[in-house]
Amino acid sequence: MSQHEVAPTAEHVALATWSRLVEPGDAMAQAAVQAMGPCEALQWLESATAAEIPPQLTERVERWRQRLVTADIRRELAMARHVEAHVVIPSDDEWPAGLDDLGAEAPLALWVRGHVPPLARSIAIVGARAATRYGERAAAELAVGAADHGVVIVSGGAYGIDAAAHRGALSGESADDATVAVLAGGVDRLYPSGNESLLRRIVEVGAVISELPPVSAPTRHRFLARNRLIAAMTSATVVVEASHRSGARSTANHASRLLRPVGAVPGPITSAQSAGCHAMLRDGQAMAVTSAQEMIELIEVVGHTHVQEPISASGPLDGLPEDQARVLDALPLRAAVSVQSIAAAAGMAEREVRGALGLLELAGKVRRSADRWART
Repeated sequence: MSQHEVAPTAEHVALATWSRLVEPGDAMAQAAVQAMGPCEALQWLESATAAEIPPQLTERVERWRQRLVTADIRRELAMARHVEAHVVIPSDDEWPAGLDDLGAEAPLALWVRGHVPPLARSIAIVGARAATRYGERAAAELAVGAADHGVVIVSGGAYGIDAAAHRGALSGESADDATVAVLAGGVDRLYPSGNESLLRRIVEVGAVISELPPVSAPTRHRFLARNRLIAAMTSATVVVEASHRSGARSTANHASRLLRPVGAVPGPITSAQSAGCHAMLRDGQAMAVTSAQEMIELIEVVGHTHVQEPISASGPLDGLPEDQARVLDALPLRAAVSVQSIAAAAGMAEREVRGALGLLELAGKVRRSADRWART
């Protein structure tokens, strides 16, 4: 009987609950769970008095408790079963060992549809959503060649390069070809919807996974956090088409910090979609990849280290303190919402949200209408 056909243990339920309470990469939650154990840490969260909470954890505990009030993990586990998903925790054989290298930023649990294949030989292929035909063809051909040599292709399931890489992996000659898609929202909703049929095919031969429980909405903050998982669970990362401001470069940055090899596919010097790849090659962060064999050689390199710390691409949330960035990210693009709604979406205490909104209003990034807030 497979892992997902049996009832979850108390540890599975506790870690699944923690995945509902915290945002991805919450180092304080990871520290609490490691120090006390997942079940014990949850009991402590429910019952600890103010005097028993360390001062540095006061605001974070308030955030977690705010979500704990409405959390119904049994319902979410039932929703997972409805789409044939299951929870994987670090003690399970199915857990990708590379995630442990993230340390305090490692996920507490994974929600999985399908079955995570062995990732000892795996490569992340990532790149632009608005890809060119050249980029999509390159990604697909690289994925086909690598899959035919037993390499598992991991990507984010998005449009463009991600989808081309997944399709390439699925079209290999081996019947055992596997690929893994890492989502920024719940696995109950295969996002983006235009790739739903592709993602369903991935479930059949590999896995669609997320560190977020069902009904979790993908946000920009979660997309960026998701990229660390793609980099950590694979042996190397290859970027196929990326502009200077590209989420794919953040995946490469995570790979570099984890001392994973990074490759980049050169493109036409006139193409803005390849500017990020060319910058990575020029800065010494990445090695040039022009064939599947060159890509496979990345995971056979011993003792590879990156030359210098990568330069992060700029974006609309860059330069903002974390609390302001999370509040702005939690605001809908058009609708005005209440402080309570923002706090729930951002995983923050209402007091923190009000303070961040005040600073964002002074900066001209948000506006207030009665008791609701909206982006400017």
